[in-house]
Amino acid sequence: MNAPHPPPAAPPPAGPRLDPTKLWSGGAATAVVAALVSVVGILVVRGVLDIAVLAPQGDGVWGNATTWGYALAAAVGALVATGMLQLLAATTPRYSTFFVWIMLLITAIAFVLPLTLETETSSAVATSVINLVIGLTITIILPGVARSARNRPVRNYPPPVPGPQQGWPPERV
Repeated sequence: MNAPHPPPAAPPPAGPRLDPTKLWSGGAATAVVAALVSVVGILVVRGVLDIAVLAPQGDGVWGNATTWGYALAAAVGALVATGMLQLLAATTPRYSTFFVWIMLLITAIAFVLPLTLETETSSAVATSVINLVIGLTITIILPGVARSARNRPVRNYPPPVPGPQQGWPPERV
């Protein structure tokens, strides 16, 4: 008597799936790195070069940011980018390419925006460079995080066929 066959398994979902735990752990680590990059940038610009960062006349569009506020903004930016990456991975073909392009354009905006403010040129350039380095840091790290967070399908390969290198067939004595 034949046993009934189990129903066929559902096909695996199309496209890569990202492990949310790995993705967000990497996103959190990226946020820490981005925050530290901003702190180092501000320390170099303010402490070494003695240039004001984000100090437009009359506390214009940017206001008067502190070092830790700037670091927090960089960390939040990295977390928002992680969310965007997860959304793109779930909905978009070639999500990594689109992520990098979107991030490069956002970084370009963050670079150019301080240059449009009415402030000292040195302050605007210094702020732009810090924004550029933060943006590039996030843009470079997160695609690697996504590659590491990809769930790869388990493949059940057939067992290897014994051959001469494994002592098969047995030698005749």
